[in-house]
Parts: sequence; structure tokens; C-alpha cells
Amino acid sequence: MAYTSFAEVYDKFMDNIPYEEWYVYLRGLLERFGCRGGLAAELGCGTGNMTELLAAGGYDMIGIDNSEEMLSIAMEKRGESGLDILYLLQDMREFELYGTVGAIVSVCDSMNYLTEYEDLVQVLRLANNYLDPGGVFIFDLNTVYKYREVMGNRTIAEDREHESFIWDNSYDEETRINEYDLSIFMDSGMEEGGVPLYHKYEETHYQRAYTLEEVERAVEEADMRLEAVYGAFTEEAPREDSERIYVIAREQGKERNG
Repeated sequence: MAYTSFAEVYDKFMDNIPYEEWYVYLRGLLERFGCRGGLAAELGCGTGNMTELLAAGGYDMIGIDNSEEMLSIAMEKRGESGLDILYLLQDMREFELYGTVGAIVSVCDSMNYLTEYEDLVQVLRLANNYLDPGGVFIFDLNTVYKYREVMGNRTIAEDREHESFIWDNSYDEETRINEYDLSIFMDSGMEEGGVPLYHKYEETHYQRAYTLEEVERAVEEADMRLEAVYGAFTEEAPREDSERIYVIAREQGKERNG
């Protein structure tokens, strides 16, 4: 499901994410695996935080997301920064590009929104199709450990001056599906008897936890080559208590020129 109402306050409530530190790590992986600038695409780009950083760092960026509301905010940022970014309103399971790119990235657990294994394979196949010969697809995933042990069946609530949210989380061990029920309260800018009025919006989102074995099999089924899997922000294999992993898959099947 795409973010709708939550898009308006997404950046405010996600201000704890150190995007610049994540960018430094992601860029390091891109360069290590042979992509030093050039044309690149981001799947599930959201409000464009990482897309902007990559564009400012010298990549010619295409941002893809299935939320019109999120892309609208991303385009506002583009207007302020003046960066040359192409945004496309597309579902990552069916994304289309005008040609091939040197790299594709997806961060902030966007790939966990693929709740069917077949969809994971399909996105990898599309990535393989739209990558230059030898190009790389780098994406992160929240782990089974994180959903089961860290998030579990918890409720998270946060109150800000003009908006607040309640985030009810439930994780099914058998299906490995994590359900988020979001209740968002936004200041309407109006008052009744001196009391502020708030609009309430509700959204439900689903994510799936994939095992490392499933990821490896999906990469193979998509005819890509698995280069590495790291515990997030390291260059080491994931541990049992790793909460996020980064997967690097390389294009196979196209002939290199020269």
C-alpha cells in the first residue's frame, strides 16, 4: 500500500533517520561494486531524501514510487534544490525505464513491502532487465529478527506540536507478515471554543520479513549474481541479531561492449 495521509508528515516523524550517514554507506557500496556516478534509479524513493543526496553526489537520478502524495513532496524538494531528478509514479513490481541504468537502489525497507515472494523475484528480474551490463542493484531489508524481537507486537506513539500518530504493530510468526496500523492526527488550523481541531487519518501497511535463504534464492531465480550480503552499515556478514541487511546483486545476461 502507498502512503497517502502519512506522506504529509513522513519527514517530520522520520527525522531520527540519519539519511546523510546512510548515503555515505550506500555510496561506498556503489563505488566498491563499480558504480561511480552516472545514471541510477531508486525504487520506493518516497519523499526523495536519499534521491536528493545521490543526485547532489553526482548521480543522474530517477526516483520511482507508487505514492502520488510522497512524490509531490519529493518534487517540492527538487524545486528547492534545483537538482535534475526525474520522478516516476510507478509500482516497483511493474516499473519501466526508458533505457538501462548503471545502478538501482532501494533503501528504508521499501523492499519489505513486497509481501509475496514472487513479487520479490519479479522486482529483481526487472532490475536485471534495466541495468547496464554488470550493473548493480543494492537494497536493504529489515530482518526477521527485527520484526520478531525488536518491533514485535508493540505500539509506538509520538506527539508533536501540530501532528501526532499512533503506530500499532503486529507480527505474525507463521506468515512473517508485519502489519502497521497508523492513526494520524493533524492540526486543521481551526479551533472550536479555543480548542484546536484535528483531522484523523487511518492507514494500514504490510511488510514481510525474508530469510537470507529466500533472498539468495530470489536473486538466483531472477538470473542475477549475488555479490554480497552485509549487516547494515558494515562490510561483514549479517549476525543473528542484525536488524537490517544490505543486498548487492549484479546484472547478468547482457554483453559488455568492448
